[in-house]
Amino acid sequence: MNFHALQDFIDQLTESTNEDALQKSMANIADAMNLACFAYLCLPQQPGESPKLISTYPPSWIAYYLQNQYEHVDPVISQAIRHNQPFRWGLGLGPRLRSEPQRELFEEAARFGIRYGFTIPIHDSRGAISAVTFATDKRRVDFERSIQEHANVLRVLAILFHARARLTLSSDRLIDGVLLSPRQLECLEWSSRGKSAWEIGTILGISQRTAAFHLDNARAKLGVRTLRQAVVRLVESKARR
Repeated sequence: MNFHALQDFIDQLTESTNEDALQKSMANIADAMNLACFAYLCLPQQPGESPKLISTYPPSWIAYYLQNQYEHVDPVISQAIRHNQPFRWGLGLGPRLRSEPQRELFEEAARFGIRYGFTIPIHDSRGAISAVTFATDKRRVDFERSIQEHANVLRVLAILFHARARLTLSSDRLIDGVLLSPRQLECLEWSSRGKSAWEIGTILGISQRTAAFHLDNARAKLGVRTLRQAVVRLVESKARR
């Protein structure tokens, strides 16, 4: 694994404030490991909510998948829900295909260039279930070699991506109806743990001045006079969830 590619991923991920930026950060690192595409799926926690998907899968495959309602038979999703250990999948690999529709799903995916995949389930402390999948159209032997070489790194990438995606996309950034930016919330979270602007800057790889800037903007958005009051608003908001 190229160190510079990993550093670029972390830098891009840290600065990501929307889905497009998140997608680009992961797409670049996946390409560096010869993995053609990736998909991040966060399953809904409440009835009526829609799943969140960030992916570089071919749009034609996503449309075909939804049109055929493959989400109801997809063994990859079932495995990710039931177990929290990473697994490989594809025809002749991974979860046993128990029905003809499941076999058809994998055969059709291969036709769209998604032949094999490596999925990392994420069952986080808040009860959310997500999964990050890295896929390829290469031969099985080449896929196995890539995963064997990069499996540990891919697990770390998946966890980092999930943490950033949750921060960027979820309603957790809402505090009493006020939407903070990902960076504002991140700085305020660290402040609630007793960290100074200098310490926050060191942790996040930004200057003390920039950390203070984000903290001040968070305070102003929340309509309070002091940073301590902003932290109290954050803590109270989290307690009500």
